[in-house]
Amino acid sequence: MSTPETSRFVRLRVELVLEVEDRDAVIKTALRRIVADDDMPATERTHAESAVTEDTAEALAYLVDPFDLVSDVPGIELAQASWSSEQIEYDPDSPDWDLDEDDVDEDDYVEDDVVAGDGRAG
Repeated sequence: MSTPETSRFVRLRVELVLEVEDRDAVIKTALRRIVADDDMPATERTHAESAVTEDTAEALAYLVDPFDLVSDVPGIELAQASWSSEQIEYDPDSPDWDLDEDDVDEDDYVEDDVVAGDGRAG
């Protein structure tokens, strides 16, 4: 009997909704990060500065780095990362924003059906 081999790779999905309380502070911080990046070519720097100035979501994309989330976790190495940001309409009371909705796969959900007379689940 052989043991099935388990992949060493794990996909971690994270979704955040952030409220921007100080747009200027976010933009200024992103601009400082861009200026401090010595490896960024001048043409890319000009484009990045323009993008973060016009769009707070772009500024956040320059500030939030998936590597920062896992760089201090022992025993792992980040193999690949991608992320994006966008401005959205958000209503915390709307059922569309139920964060637990993806936690249970409908195929995995078992209803409590009882077969009449014998008390066994159906």
